[in-house]
Amino acid sequence: MRTRTLLLFTLMILTAALSAQTPTRWRGPHGNGSYDDKGLLRSWPVEGPSILWTYENLGVGFSSPVVVNNKIYISGSEENTGYIYALSNEGKLLWKAPYGPEFTESYPGSRSTPVIMGDLLYQYSGLGVITCMEAASGKIKWKKDTFKEFGGRNIQWGVTETFAIEGNQLFVTPGGPDKTLVALNRMTGDLIWSTSIKGELSGYCTPLVVKIPGRTLLVTHTQSHIAGVDASNGKLLWTHPHPNQWSVQANTPIYHDGALFCFSGYGQGGVKLKLSADGSSIHPEWTTKTMDNRIGGAVLLQGAIYGSGDKNRYYMAIDWKTGAEKWQLKGLANGTIITADGLLFGYTERGELFLADPDGLKILSQTKVTHGIAQHWAHPVIDNGRLILRHGNALVAYKIK
Repeated sequence: MRTRTLLLFTLMILTAALSAQTPTRWRGPHGNGSYDDKGLLRSWPVEGPSILWTYENLGVGFSSPVVVNNKIYISGSEENTGYIYALSNEGKLLWKAPYGPEFTESYPGSRSTPVIMGDLLYQYSGLGVITCMEAASGKIKWKKDTFKEFGGRNIQWGVTETFAIEGNQLFVTPGGPDKTLVALNRMTGDLIWSTSIKGELSGYCTPLVVKIPGRTLLVTHTQSHIAGVDASNGKLLWTHPHPNQWSVQANTPIYHDGALFCFSGYGQGGVKLKLSADGSSIHPEWTTKTMDNRIGGAVLLQGAIYGSGDKNRYYMAIDWKTGAEKWQLKGLANGTIITADGLLFGYTERGELFLADPDGLKILSQTKVTHGIAQHWAHPVIDNGRLILRHGNALVAYKIK
């Protein structure tokens, strides 16, 4: 019994240590919209899943919640100042702390989702300023204005990416002509490396870290290109043209089985790029105009990519191997999508929240999000049997297990 207790205690310590060294990611623990919860409801009550709690004082913004260390973190804006809100798992405000001025023009409010790694929290403002804070209190440790320091330039709807972190490197896209993409020391904010990607502006994209044998690859969208960069030194390895009408490239690429699916809206669609063994080059396998998703992301499940379109105003599934459309789901507005336990969870721009079976893309249950204000754009998250959803000033936790 004593040996078993000791082993359990050691496992807990190791798990906690590993968790402290793992950064949170936008769109779930794997950065691809897939969550690990099991035993979820296969249908909801007629009135929708039970609401566990709501918190309706977030200010304005479009960021997603992050659940870590038994707390929920999210950003919002009040009177042109951005704040980090830390809530308990029961939806009670523990503290809030300002990180500085926020974007106030078209669609004002916070854009980026906070990233927590160990005892530090990182937030990007829509004005290009990085703030590193203590995750326990919101106390500011350091700041970096990426526009002033790296020649970055803002974009029409404010920079929006959520940071990717690998080890002690924090990656961000200032969009400067000489320093399009940079890696900073996450402890100090000091520059580690920079690279130019055709001198382009940023594209609202949260980068993807891809670990392959012999190399860690950083993949992102800039204004009009998809780019692959060696994460260790910033060497630009390859680019692929991917322009659209308004240079909105908000979707993080999806990586699977040695290939990338990269996609954006305004009729552009997506492309599947096969990586070489060492990640130093790419080969386009197929393109699609069908899934021209603008800001809602997509998920890969059971050999198909699920998401909604932009000009193609419906949800769809396309085959991972060929790009051919398999199924359609019409009658809903476009929006976001995530997955857990073999199920699909969608949240549309009209506030429709639905549960679907990926086989045939059939709706199992549907409800309406009534709390909150403004656009239904934030990506929901799933944690411990809860679907946690942000709508403007409101955060709502639904019971889905």
